[in-house]
Amino acid sequence: MSKPSIPKGTRDFGPRVMARRNWMFDVMRAAFERFGFLPIETPAMENLSTLTGKYGEEGDKLIFRILNNGDFLAKSDENALQQRDSKALIPSISKKALRYDLTVPFARFVVMSRNDLVFPFRRYAMANVWRGDRPGKGRYQEFTQCDADIIGTDSVLCELELIELFHEVLSTLNVPGFRIVLNDRRILTGLADVWSVGDRVADLLIALDKLDKIGAPGVDAELQTRGFNDAVRASVQDLIGITSLPTAHNQLDAVASILGDHESAVAGISDLRWLLQQAVKAGIPDAVLRFDVTLARGLDYYTGAIFEVRVDDAPVGSICGGGRYADLTGIFGWSGMSGVGISFGADRIYDVLEHFDAFPVDLEVSTDVLVCRLDEDESAVQNDLATLRAFRAVGWKSELYPEAAKLKKQLKFAADRRIPWVVLCGESEREQGMITLRNMVSGEQSILTIQAAIEAIQTDKS
Repeated sequence: MSKPSIPKGTRDFGPRVMARRNWMFDVMRAAFERFGFLPIETPAMENLSTLTGKYGEEGDKLIFRILNNGDFLAKSDENALQQRDSKALIPSISKKALRYDLTVPFARFVVMSRNDLVFPFRRYAMANVWRGDRPGKGRYQEFTQCDADIIGTDSVLCELELIELFHEVLSTLNVPGFRIVLNDRRILTGLADVWSVGDRVADLLIALDKLDKIGAPGVDAELQTRGFNDAVRASVQDLIGITSLPTAHNQLDAVASILGDHESAVAGISDLRWLLQQAVKAGIPDAVLRFDVTLARGLDYYTGAIFEVRVDDAPVGSICGGGRYADLTGIFGWSGMSGVGISFGADRIYDVLEHFDAFPVDLEVSTDVLVCRLDEDESAVQNDLATLRAFRAVGWKSELYPEAAKLKKQLKFAADRRIPWVVLCGESEREQGMITLRNMVSGEQSILTIQAAIEAIQTDKS
């Protein structure tokens, strides 16, 4: 019999991890709803045609395709099969795929639900996505994204609100040393025009997007591999050098001098200046905000402002991202719907909080009260059940030990589970209509009525 296992890039989550994850999701959900976002949910599977061609050359390679039901080879492309051409074979054996992100399914949802929505529409969604990436620290093949999007308006006020949302959520989660990094695709497109890159913009952005992984020399090698000339490669290295200037406004000035009067790129620089100024006015420390002209974000649908959140000295890369898309719904036949969205990478945020030991300590308490079993007779069982229900009725997380085992064993169970309170009710307590309440932290115990015990726990919690 083979040893049980799970696929690489996936994980099991035990109770301790789930308590922490649920706390994170609760913080995010509360912030999303406070900012006026409404929840939606889309299927884990999408039609393959919905996803392909939306994430760029690199992204399309990472989509998890699902084989057609039944005998999937029965209607396969015989020629492609014989030639062992997997790319040509896929359309005939796979019509569905696991969702790669939550944004493209959102665009599909908006188009299909347009008559039921009021625009501008704010939505949030928290769900798993799948990517065939090489597993590593902070990089999984199944992970959770928590997205917020505003669609149906071009207003840069939406970008400002999303920056504020980043700051509120990550501050509440106590993420240490995070930086909100901004750029604008219009700036990058303008630079490509100035450098006469032409239709090679996507190749340029793919190379730039790898800067944090492979460094400036790696980007140069990537550009050379992709056929860019020496002049373009030198210009990119100069651009990378701009990121060392002391302030965001110094960097913006340096980039503006390269762009000259390129209309859309100048508009992008103007929007970024305004966003940085307004974010500081909103109470976000200037040190948290950063402009990085090399930030590219690898997804093809971004057209305006783009965001990324990084954490100093973290064991993983960026923990959040997002940006403006001018016409995402146009890929599904409804043009002119501009939107902007961000995504919180829940799994990477978890890794960062764990690395810095930044989770609240009280999240590990799963149960408030354990009612011990001291006797097996029916009257004792009924008394224990009534006691259990009394604690549950006032909102305490409570459980009953399932059998009348030795008290030492039951107390060890409570200690191992970090249950702070234990209730004992033997024959003498039952005759008096009382219970014994034991504090598992101090070891003190008292004989009390159930109501007095409930009040004692309430006093301790407050």
